[in-house]
Amino acid sequence: MQKNEQLTLQIVGMTSEGQGVGRVDGFVVFIDGALLGETVLVHIVKRTSSYAIGRLLEILAPADTRREPFCPVFERCGGCTLQHMSYEATLAFKMGVVTDALQRIAGLDATDVARLVAPILGMDQPLHYRNKAQYPVGKDSTGEPIAGFYAKRSHAIVPHCQCAIQDETSGKVRRVVLDFMQRHPSALSAYDENTGRGLIRHIMTRVGFATGDVMVVLVTTAKAIPHHEELIADLAAAVPGLKSVFVNLNTARNNIILGERCFKLYGDDFIHDNIGSLTFCISPLSFFQVNPIQTERLYAKALEYAALTGRETVYDLYCGTGTIGLFAAQNAKQVIGVESVPAAIDDAHANAAANGIHNATFRVGLAEDVLDQLMRDAALAPAPASTPASTPASTPASDAVVILDPPRKGCEQRLLDALAQMAPSRIVYVSCNPATLARDLKFLLAQSYQLTAVQPVDMFPWGTHIECVVLMSKVEK
Repeated sequence: MQKNEQLTLQIVGMTSEGQGVGRVDGFVVFIDGALLGETVLVHIVKRTSSYAIGRLLEILAPADTRREPFCPVFERCGGCTLQHMSYEATLAFKMGVVTDALQRIAGLDATDVARLVAPILGMDQPLHYRNKAQYPVGKDSTGEPIAGFYAKRSHAIVPHCQCAIQDETSGKVRRVVLDFMQRHPSALSAYDENTGRGLIRHIMTRVGFATGDVMVVLVTTAKAIPHHEELIADLAAAVPGLKSVFVNLNTARNNIILGERCFKLYGDDFIHDNIGSLTFCISPLSFFQVNPIQTERLYAKALEYAALTGRETVYDLYCGTGTIGLFAAQNAKQVIGVESVPAAIDDAHANAAANGIHNATFRVGLAEDVLDQLMRDAALAPAPASTPASTPASTPASDAVVILDPPRKGCEQRLLDALAQMAPSRIVYVSCNPATLARDLKFLLAQSYQLTAVQPVDMFPWGTHIECVVLMSKVEK
């Protein structure tokens, strides 16, 4: 096999990123857009010593799961990568990613995986589910401002007026801001990431699905927005429910969307949204799940696994703005939330107060550091070695439940070590990355824990990301 060669391949698998996998005499070829079971003609665009990359030229025999994408820019946009599959097929694909990770990385037996992993929770209507949009802003070939989404593996902007997975309000905001920029081209220039020049970098929207509240955040290279009163008037006229408009200052020459400082131009400090019976304050920098419909189902499953009776102390690690912990507080003795982002902890306190919850406290710090500190507390420390085995610790491990919701990189090893020492009766792990989930589960399985249940949840229809809720139970010796 050589670069620029054309080959006919059978697609025998798919990667977790959604690429089709073909083989030539055992040599692996990855092909964007090819589906399991298809026969395809590909052009080899890259060859290394261990794999090749092929560009799809023609589908010679399509899979039964193939569908016509509903988005006109699907081929170029880097957002939804699974639109060429039926929705049912995307759910089956994600189930396969989860089960593969548990077997290949965590080392679980296929029979056990089949028994423990519940069918994925999909959506009845998997469109317009996102409550947050982030549109990069740039210029087209004529110099006119554009906003849309990044192309696959690129920072080239694909203009798109109405994304089918975003709330329709976000598309309205995008159009208003672009019209505003076109009326004031000299004062409101689009950012050029190659030169670092220009004012408007991103347009961010946040929408409260239950409340109808709308927040607009302009990510800029300067604090002042010329003619901002006119912009606010335009937004208020076009966007029902507009509650606040912010500038987020980001002068860094990097790929991070948001800067650390926000300045309010209009309205309230927060918007609000509801999940179940609770109301949450959402600020520009808050973490809040982007799919509120599936979030309610995910949290319900996490609380089911926690099996709280009112006697437990719940440690909500990587707690963000306190969403899961505040639900747990309704059925727990107390909740201690830990998060490294101070602004998120501020939001967590505000959310607790807004919902009249008084048995939840929140601490700023790395989860591993705070848990170490808690372990040094006499009430939580394990009994000394000289204490007879029959003497209970002052705070029984059976009264401790840990909820983990780490970022995609998973848990730090120090945190896993602290959990093993703390030995809570149950660990509820909420994961957005099956690979790092499986890695962490492998460690916990070696620490006298057993995997009790796994529930995949489709939080991101048409994308490849997968959420899972997992229950680990302490094995009594």
